[in-house]
Amino acid sequence: MPPRTSNAADPAPTPAEPRPALRVAVLADSDTRWKWGALTARRLTAAADGGERGARPVEVSGLLLRGRATPTPRQLAEVGEVGIEAEKVREVTAVEFLHTVRDEGYDVVVLALVGGGVQAMLHGLAALKLERRPVIVTGYVGVVYEKLADGLLLRHGADVVLANSAHDAERFRAVYEGVGADASAVTEAALPFLGGAPYRAEEGRDTVVFAAQPSVPASRADRTYLLRRLVEHARLHPRREVLLKLRSKPGEHTTHIEELPYQKLAQKVPGGLPPNFRLVYGHMGEVLDRTDLLVTVSSTAALESLHRRIPTAVLTDLGVREPLGNHHFVGSGLLTSWDRLDGGYRPRPDGQWLSGQGVAADGSYSAAYDTARAKVAELLGEDRLPPLAPYYTPATAPGYLPGILARHHLAPDGTPLPGAAAPQETGRVRGAVRETVRNAARGAYRHGVQRVAPVIRRMGEL
Repeated sequence: MPPRTSNAADPAPTPAEPRPALRVAVLADSDTRWKWGALTARRLTAAADGGERGARPVEVSGLLLRGRATPTPRQLAEVGEVGIEAEKVREVTAVEFLHTVRDEGYDVVVLALVGGGVQAMLHGLAALKLERRPVIVTGYVGVVYEKLADGLLLRHGADVVLANSAHDAERFRAVYEGVGADASAVTEAALPFLGGAPYRAEEGRDTVVFAAQPSVPASRADRTYLLRRLVEHARLHPRREVLLKLRSKPGEHTTHIEELPYQKLAQKVPGGLPPNFRLVYGHMGEVLDRTDLLVTVSSTAALESLHRRIPTAVLTDLGVREPLGNHHFVGSGLLTSWDRLDGGYRPRPDGQWLSGQGVAADGSYSAAYDTARAKVAELLGEDRLPPLAPYYTPATAPGYLPGILARHHLAPDGTPLPGAAAPQETGRVRGAVRETVRNAARGAYRHGVQRVAPVIRRMGEL
């Protein structure tokens, strides 16, 4: 049969109908979890938002769960580029969030919350009894070195529980299977914020960065010791730039409470701070751009640094202990002390350890989210998702679950408690007054944590 030739009578091709946007909501309760949640949403929807012909557009909404660690606008700005403008992120209560999900019809919800918050939202979403519910994704913001069973079981019930490495995925499945819970939601991925150019030494640059943590170590003596050693390192090497990378300014909270900010301890350093020592804030990736050695106790920044092949050291000065989290790095080749670093030692990471930790320094990071992305796409293609079924229920944990739900003003069945329904604002004045009261209450709480509580603790030790 001869090939068909076109002629003027042929109808013009009909343009393809634009595909409806994939609607994603990210609910976070701190600056770090906001970073994790927003970037995870982007990683999971990268194929839908890839720009190719016929690709499905993606709309991501940012929601912050109101609480003690709700990030400030400055903290949101310092998180770095996550694809969502800070001005478009709004603060909500748990009940307001549930009402938003009910009314907005999201396709995917990323719960970037502490374990109790995830559990409460799972029960709250289940109680909505939506005809078509969103795909629920959750996970951990960094190294999982404490409360493994507790945190995992509180996250059980989500459709996808992301593990940041093969090591974590194996541990997560073992916990779920060990209590007889379905482990199929566990999905191996990686930390979503790894990236940046591989490390290259630059002539004339010699920068050591200490990545501080809000709650590790916790005691004044230990934090004062680390600061003293960092200052002494700067004095021993006057031509070296020594930076103390801080997570927040006094009065701000991150994922963990910081009772003893290094900024305040630094004001009391005998002899003052040397000229080559500085306190810095900002996006960690930008700080790593000029780092020649990263030092930490157990910060997730170590994994960011290792991904870029930057020399990295995990301190043993305060011991290798579970409360410090540095026990996670046993076998890494990174454990060392300030004495050795002062003398010029630079740790070399163990390749086998790296391969199991999701660091992906071998260039495999681009494929780290393929499995998770395919799983979400498969769930989105289902005609109807099964009801959410967390491991904890009023029948399996009657002495534990109700208290978790009550913190978020939810009854044991996941419905809002009386009086917890989201009120309608009756005007700008009332809204402004309410916001003023909230800010004052949050400031009073932070003042109590950072000033009053340490004084009471010291008095109790007398």
